[in-house]
Parts: sequence; C-alpha cells; structure tokens
Amino acid sequence: MPSETVIAGIRKNIEAYEAARASAVRQVRWRVPVFVGLALIAVAVVAWLFNKVADPNEQWVSTPHVFLYVIGFAASILLYFQAVKPATRLQQSFRNTLLPIIFGFIRDVSYQHGERPNSFDRLPREAVGPFNRQSFDDVISGRYDTFPFELYEAELREGTGKGSSTAFKGVIVAFEAIEPFAGILVATRRSNAVVGFFRGVFGSKMQDLQSGDALLDAAYEFRTDNIEAARPLVTGRLAQALRWLGETWRDDPARVALNGSDGFLLLPQGKNFFELPAISVPLDYQTHVAPMISDIGAMLATAALVRKVGARD
Repeated sequence: MPSETVIAGIRKNIEAYEAARASAVRQVRWRVPVFVGLALIAVAVVAWLFNKVADPNEQWVSTPHVFLYVIGFAASILLYFQAVKPATRLQQSFRNTLLPIIFGFIRDVSYQHGERPNSFDRLPREAVGPFNRQSFDDVISGRYDTFPFELYEAELREGTGKGSSTAFKGVIVAFEAIEPFAGILVATRRSNAVVGFFRGVFGSKMQDLQSGDALLDAAYEFRTDNIEAARPLVTGRLAQALRWLGETWRDDPARVALNGSDGFLLLPQGKNFFELPAISVPLDYQTHVAPMISDIGAMLATAALVRKVGARD
C-alpha cells in the first residue's frame, strides 16, 4: 500500500485538480446555457420566418418547421457536448496524471486508457467463450511484490446490435506464473448442457476433469489440453484458491486461466473500479481515491495467491 509520502503527494495533486475543476465547472455553467440557448433562439427566429410563407393553418407545424426542429434538436446536442468539453478534457487529463500517482506503490507503474493490453492475445479464449467485439477502459501495468502484471478493465461481447450478449465484463489480471504450465488450463463458470453438447459435437481439443469437491464441481468446469499436468493442480491448490475466491468474490464466480508462463485472474464485475466522480462533485481522498487503492491492492494480492497454484514448493 502507498506510504504516507505518496498519500501526501496524492492529496497535493487533488488540491491542484480541485482548483482546475472549479474553474471548469464555472465555464460549463455559462457555456451550456449560452451555446444551447443560441441554438434555440436561432431555431425560433427561422421558424418565425417560415411562418411568413406558411399556410395559416400550418404555422409552426409545417413540414419545413418539423425539419427545422429536428435539425435544431441535433444541433443542441452537439453544442451541449461542445460546451462541456473543457470539463471532459480536464477529467481525462487528470486521470492520466493521478492514476499513476495513486498506484505509486507499484513499481514501474504505467497507465493507459482504452488501449489493447499486451497480454490480451495470450488469454485463452476458453476462459471467456466466443466473442467478436472487445473494448478496454483503464490499463495498469507494473511490478507487484516480485512479479510483473497487467491489470485492465475489459468488456467482451458476442453478436451485434440488440441481439449481442456479454461474454465477459470486469477486471482481468495477467501475471507471470511461478512455474509455467505445460499447456492450457482454465477454470470457468459451469456452462449449460446445450453449450457442452455443441462443444463436444465440434470436437474441442480441451478435456474436462473434476476437482473431487462436489460444490466446486457444481460451480466450475475445469478444462485443459494436458490432463496429466492439470490433475494435481485441479485437485490441489487450484481448488483451494477457488474455494477462497468463492468466499471473497461473491458476484459472478471468478475465473482462472493458465497458459504456459502466463496466468490470468478474471473477476467479473459491472462497475467501473477506477472511475472518478462527475466533474460537478469535489474529489475527496477518503471517498474516491482510497477505495481505488484498496481495490487494486486486493486484486493484486489475490493474483499473488493464484500464481502460487502451479509452484512446486
């Protein structure tokens, strides 16, 4: 966790942000009514001019009027976002500055927003299921304890439009395994019988195995392409780690994947862990920043536990 010196630095940066935030809020307060108000006045003036040539029975409601109202509504939305742009730009720039400072207790920390994580291509697809769209929010990487990691918020979806479904939404922690696993091993939420049937029909190379714990096997399915190497892990430390995760992560069951020297801890969650409050809300260390530090500390400590699953000692 961060030292008192780091916390003092965070508080100092928050004070600087608060001064800029107050200025941005004042700008937004006059920009929004001015920008949107001018658009509405322009629409009203043009509509009044249309009335000069419109049929007396169609004043204010003629076809040109309707087109004008639609264009005016769209223009008002665009002008609104233009008016609040100083606040939006300030908040994102502050995230880029503050988050690396908040996580200063992590060595070699780096922060990106919306970029594709380096480790994502090595994540076994069996851990998340099929998807054809992915988006990423905050990406934090560095060294925690003795191992490098990459932590990122991801949303993976299958399909398009209203018919799309969520394959995974939450936080993924990628880390270096203590001992490489000879193949791929995934522990995921147990799928329904239909999914299992089609997986068998299409001949997946992954084999199923069980931990021997009835409750754990009811919640999880374990799949691997190296069943001999996986069996002692699934019946031993991996089962222990998942039982502990079941007590501490009470939402959708956490998932674990091993792929050679890469390990992955997948924590399904709908909320944005590293979201700053709206620009209109004063930023407070105890309310907004301390929970972020606690969350990432807990995730990395959990990853440190999971990476011991394959250790020989």
